[in-house]
Amino acid sequence: MFNLCFYQGTLNEQLHVHSEECRYSSNIDRCECPYLCEVCNRAFSTKRNLIIHQRVHNGEPPYNCEVCYKAFSQLSDLINHQRLISCECPYVCDVCNKAFRNNSNMIKHKRIHSGELPYSCDLCNKAFSQQSNLKRHQLLHICERRYVCDVCNKEYSNKGTLIRHKHIHSGEHPYVCDVCNKAYRNKNTMINHKLIHTAERRYVCDVCNKAYYKKNTLISHKRIHSGERPYSCEVCNKAFRQKIHLIGHQRIHTAERPYVCDMCNKAYCNKNNLIMHKRIHSGERPYVCDVCNKAYRYKSSLIQHKRIHSGERPYICDVCSKAFIDLRSLKRHKRMHSGERH
Repeated sequence: MFNLCFYQGTLNEQLHVHSEECRYSSNIDRCECPYLCEVCNRAFSTKRNLIIHQRVHNGEPPYNCEVCYKAFSQLSDLINHQRLISCECPYVCDVCNKAFRNNSNMIKHKRIHSGELPYSCDLCNKAFSQQSNLKRHQLLHICERRYVCDVCNKEYSNKGTLIRHKHIHSGEHPYVCDVCNKAYRNKNTMINHKLIHTAERRYVCDVCNKAYYKKNTLISHKRIHSGERPYSCEVCNKAFRQKIHLIGHQRIHTAERPYVCDMCNKAYCNKNNLIMHKRIHSGERPYVCDVCNKAYRYKSSLIQHKRIHSGERPYICDVCSKAFIDLRSLKRHKRMHSGERH
């Protein structure tokens, strides 16, 4: 007699194959399983179950839905799919089609798309989409920060946050999009990225008709039109449209430069500056002119170059109305009017 595994396969050949695997892994006599896989040496009691198993090795997804015939490489994916079509997960997000067993979990999930943050800390007013995240945050106010980064000495109240932070220094990007292979340091950032591949751009700007996957991204975009800059630096009062830009700016005052080049050790206060710098070492020039194929390291350089082809000269002298392709040329020209030599 072998131990039960409590697998609750709903149907047929998947359950048969699973049972075979349990029987073989339970040290049952090999004579009861005479059909041996030549690739992995796993044994089965019937030839049919061996054929089903061999789909794993030849690239054919072995688990098939008996309702719609969709195939899956993992049994867990088939089970999730069967729950969806059998209405075990009847609550479906109308943005990304993720399904949930109960309505409350779907409501929590949809806050990712809407940007709603209903739970606020009564000490610092930081807001969260879920109550559990608020409770975890509140520990910061009452607990000793025991986990210290050995690179920059920044302190954290839990080990997981420290591990995620250290990805900044190591350059590690462990979370990879299975569609385009783009990699991220943070799992939530990767999940948001995947909306590009799966979600409809439902949130449309009523000024310029630009569309977005998430409501909070639209809100941030509309500040371009309104001029609103709600995030202000407490040191110099400079204001920003997005919080992440304020955080990057504040490093000017703190001298914090967490993004370090692994080639020359030059450090930067934001990730984008490091990415652009590293192109000096790699020689990468990802921005290519679609007219003459000239390539540039920076997007701003390409935009400036393309004005040669378009004839656009957006920088105009307020003294003589002469126009220029870039701001540097305008400043150099204006020294002629002011008499300044340097």
